[in-house]
Amino acid sequence: MINVPHIPRIVIAGTHSGCGKTTIARGIMDALTRRGLRVQPFKVGPDFIDPTHHTAICGRSSRNLDPFMMGRDGVVESFVRASRGADIAVIEGVMGMYDGLMGSDHASTAHVMRLLQAPAALVVDVRGMSRSANAVVRGFCEFGDGAEIAGVIYNRVGSPRHREMIEESLVARPFGFVPRDEECAIESRHLGLRMAHEIEKSQCIGDLIENSCDLDAMLEAARAAPVLPDIPDRQAMPESVRIGVARDEAFCFYYQDNLDSLALAGAEIVPFSPIHDPLPEIDALYLGGGYPELHAAGLERSAFGAAARKAADDGMPIYAECGGLLALAESIRTDREYGMAGILPARARMTGRIQALGYSDGEWTGGLSFGRPGSRILGHEFHYSCVECTNDARFSIRLARGSGISEGLDGLYVHQAAGTYTHAYFSPEFARAFVSSAAAYTKS
Repeated sequence: MINVPHIPRIVIAGTHSGCGKTTIARGIMDALTRRGLRVQPFKVGPDFIDPTHHTAICGRSSRNLDPFMMGRDGVVESFVRASRGADIAVIEGVMGMYDGLMGSDHASTAHVMRLLQAPAALVVDVRGMSRSANAVVRGFCEFGDGAEIAGVIYNRVGSPRHREMIEESLVARPFGFVPRDEECAIESRHLGLRMAHEIEKSQCIGDLIENSCDLDAMLEAARAAPVLPDIPDRQAMPESVRIGVARDEAFCFYYQDNLDSLALAGAEIVPFSPIHDPLPEIDALYLGGGYPELHAAGLERSAFGAAARKAADDGMPIYAECGGLLALAESIRTDREYGMAGILPARARMTGRIQALGYSDGEWTGGLSFGRPGSRILGHEFHYSCVECTNDARFSIRLARGSGISEGLDGLYVHQAAGTYTHAYFSPEFARAFVSSAAAYTKS
């Protein structure tokens, strides 16, 4: 077992989506980092985009904390391992604080707060109200069971007089009164906010938080969090295979824990760009999600498709998720039809409206060396595309929850190449199976 040191921590929770918690969380991370603190960032839920902004601000890889995909032990272990060497952990919540799976608080921000015994700063959007803001705060403080709200950040305060009106009826410790400032917002698009690498880094939000919030009070609350229990000691296997991971403007959705699990199972992670680089010398290929539809012309021109098709024909293990699935199809239609790798017997097209959003829960049914029949696959779907398969298409996953590619079937495969709409959170068993499959391919 690993003895867990004390980890100061605070959750940035919100009353609802759109209340400003992402902006506030970014600002707190920036302000604390500029004070010289080593800040370990986290995001509750399956989101890929917010963590890129956290990582750019803190200089440490942001991790997802999701009880549905990871389970209780997975949440605690990921938190503890990632927080080693940090002075404080800042955890951005998801949706409203108590919003979880199917009307419950399972996998909610409050659920993660309880698992980590972490206090929260509650972000309240006070546009259009004054005294009523504190009625909202009182409701949140009294509603939950075991989730501690240490203080409140009143966001989008309109004026000094507006602040005074709110202060007349405070029911919880105020951590700050943040004025309206639209310049610090991040532009959105169809899958959410723009990625961190697509925008210029700005100090405005850090300055805004430094000038309007009591960071010392938040640090005091974070440092009062108790020591967590010990976690298992997991030893890394010696590296035995090289797994290529697509990382560029088209493929950018990855859970850092997935890459860590592959490394622990004995893989050397080899990042490369399918748009710009030749396929490296590798034993397996992993393509995450992202925006291949925005870079379809570059993918069509690149050498990736032919090289990946040859690797697939040779039996190389290839695992592709969502955007990666589209890249392995025969084509993708956006403004026109673009040729893709042509590995999987399907054509993809963008639909202009959301096709699936929510958690996935299924099991591998066979056909792939790395998808052990009967083993579970948990993850999340979020896409604006559909994939039209040929009549002889074969699937390796049956979902009990989620849409998949076709009527609850996912994991379209040919040879040892598979594409899914599920963004999976890798279990240790899956990571070992994928590495073992890569090792078997190398020896063949």
